[in-house]
Amino acid sequence: MNDLEPADQHCLNAAQGWLDLGNHVEANEELERIEAKNRAHPNVLQVRWRIYAKAEKWDACLEIARTLTNMTPDRRFGWVHLAMTLRKLDRCTEAKAVLLSVLDRFEANTTFPYYLACYCASLGQTSEAKGWLERAFAQATGNEERKRLKLRALQDPDLEPLWRDIGQR
Repeated sequence: MNDLEPADQHCLNAAQGWLDLGNHVEANEELERIEAKNRAHPNVLQVRWRIYAKAEKWDACLEIARTLTNMTPDRRFGWVHLAMTLRKLDRCTEAKAVLLSVLDRFEANTTFPYYLACYCASLGQTSEAKGWLERAFAQATGNEERKRLKLRALQDPDLEPLWRDIGQR
């Protein structure tokens, strides 16, 4: 994938900055300054997905995520965000299936098992959810990452059925 021209990269960086500040409208305006030929660049689409997610435009997020999984199948972002979007569209079974279909490509991280735990818990598959969450904790690279993951899990409403178990870890 080609790098963006410096002017377009600047706009992309500015869009990311606006998102970090919580302003998805200004972020979108920055992306609109990118040359039309570069608006389909995967890095631009990733930021566009985040903008649309903030605006809760889930149908648009779905199209972007599908495009990213086709363009860059070896990048985690598209798959994770495709699953997240499906979850937001109340298609949790599909979200779980998406992650399971590519799990072998991305085994060495906590993201996939964490979200699989969330989706299983949402589907009432508590035992399976516990297993995925244990796997996420086991794959954490150190104590600090494990602590952050545990705190995140204790605040995640999808994982509420597991909060008691998580708190006892």
